[in-house]
Amino acid sequence: MHSTDIAHAPTPEPAQGDRRRWFALAIVMTAAFMDLVDVTIVNIAVPSIQRDEGATFSQIQWITAGYALAFAAGLVTGGRLGDIHGRKRVFLVGIGGFTVASALCGLALNPEMLVASRILQGAMAALMVPQVLSIVHATFPAHERGKVFGLFGAIVGLGAVSGPLLGALLTEWNLFGLEWRPIFLINLPVGVAALILGSRFITESKAPRALKLDLPGVALVTLALLMLLYPLTRGRELGWPVWGHVSMAGALVVFAALVAYERAKGARDGSPLIELSLFRVKSFAAGIAVQTVFGVGLGVFFLVWTLYMQIGLGWSALRAGLTGVPFSVAVSVAAGVSVQQLVPRFGRKVLQAGALVMAAGVLIYLVEADHYGLGITSWQMALPLAVMGVGMGLVVAPLTDAVLSEVPREHAGSASGLINTVQQMGNALGLGLVSVVFFGVIDEELAPAEVGPAFVDGFTHALGWVAAVLGAIFLLMFALPKRPAQHVEGAAGAAETPAAGEKEPELVP
Repeated sequence: MHSTDIAHAPTPEPAQGDRRRWFALAIVMTAAFMDLVDVTIVNIAVPSIQRDEGATFSQIQWITAGYALAFAAGLVTGGRLGDIHGRKRVFLVGIGGFTVASALCGLALNPEMLVASRILQGAMAALMVPQVLSIVHATFPAHERGKVFGLFGAIVGLGAVSGPLLGALLTEWNLFGLEWRPIFLINLPVGVAALILGSRFITESKAPRALKLDLPGVALVTLALLMLLYPLTRGRELGWPVWGHVSMAGALVVFAALVAYERAKGARDGSPLIELSLFRVKSFAAGIAVQTVFGVGLGVFFLVWTLYMQIGLGWSALRAGLTGVPFSVAVSVAAGVSVQQLVPRFGRKVLQAGALVMAAGVLIYLVEADHYGLGITSWQMALPLAVMGVGMGLVVAPLTDAVLSEVPREHAGSASGLINTVQQMGNALGLGLVSVVFFGVIDEELAPAEVGPAFVDGFTHALGWVAAVLGAIFLLMFALPKRPAQHVEGAAGAAETPAAGEKEPELVP
C-alpha cells in the first residue's frame, strides 16, 4: 500500500512487481477469516458453555448477540477511522485488541466476564474488518482487484461453514480438559502472527485530505443501529414487547436525522462520517441494497439450518458441521471462477444467474426435506447444498467488486464500513425474521416425539421464504451496472479520481 500523498500522484497504482502486496493480502484475509469464524464458532459450543458455566439463557444469547451488536454498531466508525488515521495503523490496533479480547473470552471466570469480553471482541472486529476491503482497494491496481475479490469471496464461504466445523471439533476434542475455551484461544497464535507480519508487510494509506472524526455522526449511527438491532436480537426471547416495536420505529427517525446531519456536515466542512455522495454512484447504491437483502436471506438460512439439523434431526455438532462441507467447497470454487473468468465476459448476468442458482438449490432442499422427513441423510443434502454454494459463490465475490468499483479511493474506508454494516444489519433482520418464518409455525408446547416433525415443517416453511428473498435479489440486481468498472478496457492504469468521472456512463445499465 502507499502513503497519503500517493493518492494525488499521477500514477496512484502500486508497482506491478511489488510482492509485498500479496503478503499484505494474506494477512488481511486471515483477519477477515478470524472474524467470520468467530461469528459462527460460538453457536456450536453453546451447550458446552451452558453446562460448564451455568449460564442463563439470557447470558447465552448475549454471548452471541453482544459480539454482533458491538460489531455492527462500530463498523462505519471503524472504516472512517482508517481513512483518517491510516488503514494499517487502525487494522493493527483492531487485530491486537481482538487477540487480547479472545484471550479474555478463553480465560473468562464467569458468564458475565465472557459476555463483556465478547462485546470488546466485537468492537475490535469493527476496527479490523473495514480495513480489509480498504487495504485491498488501496493496494491493488484496478485490473487485479477482481481476482482479489474472488479470493475474498472464497474466504467468506470457507469462514461461514468452517466456523461450525472447527467449533464442533475443538469442543469435542476437549483439549487439555479446557472444554469450550479453545474456540477462543485458537485466535491467539493467529492474531500475534498477523500483528507481527502486518506491521512489516502492509504499507500505510489514508485519505488524501486531512479528515476529522465526526463524533455526532458516530453517536447517531451507533444509536440508530442499536435501536434497530437490539429489539431484533432479543425480541423472541422477551415475547416481542411493545418497547421493541417503538425502538425499531424510532431507529428510522434517528436514521433520517443522521442523513440530514451528515448532509449539512458535508456541506460545511467536507468531513462527514458517511459520505452521502457515494449513494449518488449508482453501482454503490444498488449494490448496498442487494447486500442488505442478501444478508437477510443468509441470516434466516444459516440459523434455521443449524437448528433443523441439531434439534430437529438430532444430529451431533460434528455431523452438522461436516454436512456443510459441500456448500463450503462449492462457494470457494464458484467465487474464484466467477470473478476471474465469468464476470469479465458476462458482467451483471453472472450475479443474476447466481441468485437464481441459489434459489434453485433452496427449492431442491425444500423438496428433499419434505420428501424424506426425519429419514434424510447427509449425502442426500449434498446436492442442494452444492447447488446453493455455487449460487452464493457467483454472487458474493463479484458483488463486493461491483459495489466498490466506482468508489473514489479516499472514501474506501467509509464505503467498506458501510458494506459490512448493511450486511450485518441484513443478517440481524434475518435472525429477527427467524422467529416469524420458523418459530412462528412451531407450537410452543411440543411432546418430545413431535419436535422432529415440527422442525422439519418449520425448515421447509423458512426455505420458501429464503427462495422468495433470492427472487427479490435477482430483480434488485437489474439496478447494478452491466459491467463492473475495472473490467472496462484501459481502466487498469488510470488515475483514480479522473477515472471516476470518465467512467460515469458505465454506471447506467
